[in-house]
Amino acid sequence: MSETGVNAAIVDRSHNTPVPWPAVSVLLAGLFMATLDSYIVIVAAPTIQQDLHAAPSDVQWVLASYQLSYAVALITAGRIGDIVGRRRVFTLGVVLFTLASVLCALSPSVAGLIAARVAQGLGAALIVPQVYAVVSLVVPGVARSRVFGVVGVVLAMATIGGQLLGGVLVGADVLGTSWRPIFAVNLPIGIALLIFTRRVVPELRASAVHRLDLYGAVVLSMAVLSLTYPLVQGPELGWPRWVIVLFALSVLLLGGFVAVEAAVDRRGGDPLLRLRLFAAPTFTLGLLLVVALYAVITSYYLALSVSLQDGLGLSALDAGLVYVPAAGMFFASSLLAGRLVPRYGTPVLLIGGAILSIGYAAAGLVLVTVQEMSIAVLVPLLMVQSVGGGLVITPALNVVLAGVAPDDTGMASGLLSTAQQIGAALGVAVIGGLFFADFDPELGSARHAAAHGFATASFAACAIAALATALICAIAREPSRRDRSQ
Repeated sequence: MSETGVNAAIVDRSHNTPVPWPAVSVLLAGLFMATLDSYIVIVAAPTIQQDLHAAPSDVQWVLASYQLSYAVALITAGRIGDIVGRRRVFTLGVVLFTLASVLCALSPSVAGLIAARVAQGLGAALIVPQVYAVVSLVVPGVARSRVFGVVGVVLAMATIGGQLLGGVLVGADVLGTSWRPIFAVNLPIGIALLIFTRRVVPELRASAVHRLDLYGAVVLSMAVLSLTYPLVQGPELGWPRWVIVLFALSVLLLGGFVAVEAAVDRRGGDPLLRLRLFAAPTFTLGLLLVVALYAVITSYYLALSVSLQDGLGLSALDAGLVYVPAAGMFFASSLLAGRLVPRYGTPVLLIGGAILSIGYAAAGLVLVTVQEMSIAVLVPLLMVQSVGGGLVITPALNVVLAGVAPDDTGMASGLLSTAQQIGAALGVAVIGGLFFADFDPELGSARHAAAHGFATASFAACAIAALATALICAIAREPSRRDRSQ
């Protein structure tokens, strides 16, 4: 197959240097730990509420505080890594995350737990951009696609395994500690990371970046907060009017941020985000692709978790076990994508997007037809979706970062991580909102309500997956346009 029309950021046979697996393994362990805590708390939420005598809104903040502090700080944390060193910032993030996890486990009140979760989110924000930045810098050429395949496996294990592990730990009630081990489990991981990071992870920093754009960081943080806060809290509060105000404010702040960064760049300074990154269509389209894909992942599994537990009456542990076959398929297809994408390029992503869309459409049609949810119906459908997801989700990360200059890797990685978080929040707001609007077990059979609500979620996910596939088509056409213009 000719490479004409296939994005050069995806296909690259110019290097054959071995992958530094010790360093990559340590970095991916940090990514796993940070991602795990987005999901491990979900199944423990009812137990936390009961143990701490908390209101439902307080428990919602236990979940939201982590997401918000994480999303707000990502781009700034990526740029700090460019300036002071990616290994140093990764280490700082591990220290903060580990100490915050201990405070979460020891929290005597819901207020203390929320405060510790904010610190956890900031620690995760320091960790994750450095992972993507260092991987994109130390893993060359064709090997990078294989490594991003492993990244996808790690993210899937953290996403699905987080809910399974949370159910196991809460159900075990180790020494009467109830939900607290879900946070304490991060302590040995954090200590091991601190030991091995200094030994095997190289220190990398941008040679041409010397200072942090503090004004830009403040304006951007306010903009991201104004965007993500209503996305996270709006569905829970019934979309009050102030949500529109915050969305409008986020647009104004983003406009102000663009003006600030353009001015810093004109003066020859070090902007927090170089606007020239968006001049590359592949980078911009890749970010939109990541937003679309992550809008599907988080929201769909949230709807599934609620359907299994509230609709089918499964325990948290049993619900987690339902994910296992799908996780196995995602594992295998992600590794397969790492080998196929360097050879065939964007057609692999197109196939993955098509399978993903078909999998969601099939789930919706089957559930509408049978009118009742069952494990036997769900598991094969989830496995088909996971094949498509593995082929498209992890290569999409490489699409964003492959063509970025070394000095801009930290900021681009922070932007990539922010796109993931915004996509997740957007998906919960849209797909989650549609699901909960149609899921009402009090009106009849819980299984029937689950089938109806999850069918709606499946059709919504199909629409977003189709949009993602269209974005992949646009990415695939970009080299052809450049070729015609030359």
